[in-house]
Amino acid sequence: MVRTLNLGILAHVDAGKTSLTERLLHAAGVIDEVGSVDDGSTQTDSLALERQRGITIKAAVVSFDVGGTSVNLIDTPGHPDFIAEVERVLSVLDGAVLVVSAVEGVQAQTRVLMRALRRLRIPTLVFVNKIDRGGARPSSVLRDIAAFLTPSVVAMGRVCDAGTRAASVVPGFGDGTVEVLAEHDDAVLAAYVEGRALPYPGPVVAAQTRRCAVHPVYFGSAITGAGVPELVAGVAAFLPASSGDADGPVSGSVFKVERGPAGERIAFVRMFSGTVRVRDRVQVRDEEKVTAISVFAQGAAVRCGAVRAGQVAKLWGLEDVRIGDAIGVPPSSREHRFAPPTLETVVVPSRSSDRGALHAALTQLAEQDPLINLRHDGVETWVSLYGEVQKEVVQATLAAEYGLEVEFRETTTICLERPVGVGSAVEFIKQGDNPFLATVGLRVEPGDGVTFRLGVELGSMPSAFFTAVEETVRETLGQGLCGWQVSDCAVTMTHAGYWARQSHAHGTFDKSMSSTAGDFRLLTPLVLLAALRSAGTEVLSPVHRFWLEVPSDVLGVLTPAMARVRAVLLSTVARGRTTVVEGDIPAAFVHEFQRKLPALTRGEGVLETSFSHYAPVRGSAPEGSAPVRERTDQNPLNRKEYLLRVTRRTD
Repeated sequence: MVRTLNLGILAHVDAGKTSLTERLLHAAGVIDEVGSVDDGSTQTDSLALERQRGITIKAAVVSFDVGGTSVNLIDTPGHPDFIAEVERVLSVLDGAVLVVSAVEGVQAQTRVLMRALRRLRIPTLVFVNKIDRGGARPSSVLRDIAAFLTPSVVAMGRVCDAGTRAASVVPGFGDGTVEVLAEHDDAVLAAYVEGRALPYPGPVVAAQTRRCAVHPVYFGSAITGAGVPELVAGVAAFLPASSGDADGPVSGSVFKVERGPAGERIAFVRMFSGTVRVRDRVQVRDEEKVTAISVFAQGAAVRCGAVRAGQVAKLWGLEDVRIGDAIGVPPSSREHRFAPPTLETVVVPSRSSDRGALHAALTQLAEQDPLINLRHDGVETWVSLYGEVQKEVVQATLAAEYGLEVEFRETTTICLERPVGVGSAVEFIKQGDNPFLATVGLRVEPGDGVTFRLGVELGSMPSAFFTAVEETVRETLGQGLCGWQVSDCAVTMTHAGYWARQSHAHGTFDKSMSSTAGDFRLLTPLVLLAALRSAGTEVLSPVHRFWLEVPSDVLGVLTPAMARVRAVLLSTVARGRTTVVEGDIPAAFVHEFQRKLPALTRGEGVLETSFSHYAPVRGSAPEGSAPVRERTDQNPLNRKEYLLRVTRRTD
């Protein structure tokens, strides 16, 4: 059986990731000529917008063979605005290559990616690219990798003539390899301490790489091809093949959804177990029939009759499928989440008659990127974003693919809410002005994530009513007292009651005398928001960590400017004529600071940021002065208005 490896290529933007993908395909004989990002001729950047901008926006899959191993290579975006696309890919990888520029070195996004790879225990090789570029500094970048990414690095060669077109790589294990291996292997440590000669370390490096104890570092150039054969050999020798029983229960994960020429949904699936064949019925959200399958082979997606464990495929026929869905039995998930988007904006069509078409188009885009997180109040539509580049891409996509010209309102920061105390509320059937045939009591308090549990007996009412309450609790927590999503909230159901099904003598169901799940769905928001109001909430705003490299002589001007955008300095490190400043800055001020930076630093400042944490905003809800987000629900905080709306709707 052919050995399969699902390999991710990850990097900070402009490190040369897509160029390396082209070089790997050329080395494997899949393409005759290496494509150029600048010319828009690469295999994986197939979208017109990717070719225009020279950046990867959507993950793409290509395949090639290396010495009996079939490699499904997944090229991912490098720009931080598209980190959600990277997150979806991480869950389906067997191994990864992290690309670092020999010129720019370790950057903000590089750190974010390596932290995720190490946390998820994905075996990873590091490729230091662009050794032929002026300013290349492979030795110091290797030290930076050990200092900022992982201390357990094994250099797989040394560079000659760095910074010139003639730059080349001499293969071999670098100095200190034995010491690094000895930290993770008792047999190597014993031989080292006793002064015994060590055998060729390749098998030990392979074993330690596969269990994520060490990270081999290769050097080369995707443009000239230097060092690429050694990297290819390392991929085959050091990274683990896919595992899974092709005869086991069907289990797969959807990591990408796209639309075909006829508007049909096409699901990109990694199979972890079992085999799916054309015309099989598989369980997704409901049971659906697979109408066609393509697997990846030698650079292309090829129609075939089945996809088995370990493979990546495109499936047709799953019309209700969404990103993140399981195919069959849910696979054991890798619990990692990058930070959610911290910005949002209102999308407005240039022609008011396009409102309906715009909402439909954005709904389709949200299928491909669920973190766009559409919010619609019946008139206006909000989308969540990671940054201004993503906003430009959404705008260009709507124009090119849907013929819709749109504008964006001012970008605002997305906050969170969380309870600060304990609060309870209860509504009883037919008491007060409760018009619903349901009794619901809820207690809220600070927790870890959002949880729901029962403080009443499970048999005290039908399970469908408990399900209705829990689902409505989770939905309602999307908008707290100030309109923000509520996090870290533990909800306990303290009271439950219903009226059993009543029928007239001739057997017809009498809704006016019998509780339904709808009664619980409509009453729960009133009770939950009342309990939240009793507990009180605090609003949390996102904070970014920044790294800023500037000429040392502008620090005096820069420091008060950073204070004005509420930046907090954590460290300053002098590096010759430049100084690297690290600190925290509220996400709301990042874009403003980026615009001002060139004037403050004579155009020489280089700023990198990434999400760090959430911090409380002064003033808690409901009495405080925390920022408020416009509501898009039926406003259960206003009881009279809410009851008028929902009872009119149900009538």
